[in-house]
Amino acid sequence: MTSEMTAPSEVEVIVAGHRGDTEIAQKGLASSDSRVRVAALFALDRLGVLDAEQVESCLRDTEMDVRLAAAELSAKYSADLTIALNDSEHLVVEMGAWACGERESVSEDVFARLLNLGVEHTHPLVREASIAALGALGDDRALPVILAGCEDKPAIRRRAVLALAPFEGIEVEAAIDKALNDKDWQVRQSAEDLRR
Repeated sequence: MTSEMTAPSEVEVIVAGHRGDTEIAQKGLASSDSRVRVAALFALDRLGVLDAEQVESCLRDTEMDVRLAAAELSAKYSADLTIALNDSEHLVVEMGAWACGERESVSEDVFARLLNLGVEHTHPLVREASIAALGALGDDRALPVILAGCEDKPAIRRRAVLALAPFEGIEVEAAIDKALNDKDWQVRQSAEDLRR
């Protein structure tokens, strides 16, 4: 690890990302300051030199803010998203689920984890993000989880109704019909949007 005397500051790393200084940005990843490591991740991404191995390493960082940044960036890299989806912090898991929905496809392990999270995670933000990702992926195996989301808390119901968009069938139509009469106006609006 680079010593603190030679390690760049957060500002230096941010500037390096705009000036094309990959050396300073790379040094930032080795800093003991998590803010510098976060800045380094985004600087390296901006410079086009960040790789999946670095993202995965940061997904295992001791500090949540670094893991959260890596989870956000993992949408663009082939990093193993099961790392984020199994994190102890719900915000990292939520961001990992979001990243899954930004990819064209995910591994079977990641897909299975999303199915589980969409139903069983204790935090509603994680269930919501997982259901949104499953809808974006459009795999028929996700339909039971999305339909279950249509019976969850209002924010999850809204996302679940929208996640029904790529699916067809009697169950889907029945869920949309039910959502049209939901007590939450945003759920009703989501269902109306699908009917247009």
